[in-house]
Amino acid sequence: MELKIGLIQMKTVDSKEENLMKAEKMIKEAVGKGANFIVLPEMFNCPYETSNFIHYAEEERGRTWGFLAKIAKENNIYLVGGSIPEIEGDKTYNTSYVFNNTGAQIAKHRKIHLFDIDVVGGQKFKESDTLTSGNDLAIFVTPFGKMAVIICYDLRFPELSRLLVQKGVKLIIVPASFNMTTGPLHWELLFRARAVDNQVYMIGAAGARNYDSSYIGYGNSLIVDPFGKITDKLTEREEILVTEIDIAQVEAIRNQIPVLKHLRHDLYELIYKK
Repeated sequence: MELKIGLIQMKTVDSKEENLMKAEKMIKEAVGKGANFIVLPEMFNCPYETSNFIHYAEEERGRTWGFLAKIAKENNIYLVGGSIPEIEGDKTYNTSYVFNNTGAQIAKHRKIHLFDIDVVGGQKFKESDTLTSGNDLAIFVTPFGKMAVIICYDLRFPELSRLLVQKGVKLIIVPASFNMTTGPLHWELLFRARAVDNQVYMIGAAGARNYDSSYIGYGNSLIVDPFGKITDKLTEREEILVTEIDIAQVEAIRNQIPVLKHLRHDLYELIYKK
């Protein structure tokens, strides 16, 4: 089965229902262009602001979860539901749900590394004010190959991507919301680095840039192949990207430059024992 992936780069507003309606409209447009695997951006059902997370948070199997499951089944697609604020007990998480084409949940990722930064003269943000970090890997098997989901800031930690690849993952999906401080410098750099390091496809799905928001996202959703080449990319605007991906390229590249076969775990482990 051919993998035809669709990235949804949408603006969010201060209305969950409007955001869900926008997502549905854009998903159906991507399906109309042939997409059979669709990815939404980070926090697609609410504005990306710490004060919103608790207000918009839902339990698993809540309103947005049900919406995503229904959309996946009705359109016969695999769907990575970007991420949403998920509440469990007294904790709130930045969570991505993954559904297969029957509407069944096949994976769940709670953002492992929380985005707590304070760049001099630039962006300041502290997810840990309202969110709790997750501890589990989100690896899932599809007819197209083994995949995994990480969220935004998780991308900056090469150990996580390498761990996923060592478990057989050939495509890493990253719902994200880089900003105008980190985006221009690090967005493409990090995706290309993780792709080259691990000889894996890297998929970045971001929200569209909204200058009316207190947190202005970078946009520029992209696909990077296992040789480190950006094969497709959007701008900062509200757009849809639909393109075919050849997973066989992963093994082809790994055979040509067998980086993963040349790993020296006997030496690297010493780093973490100190």
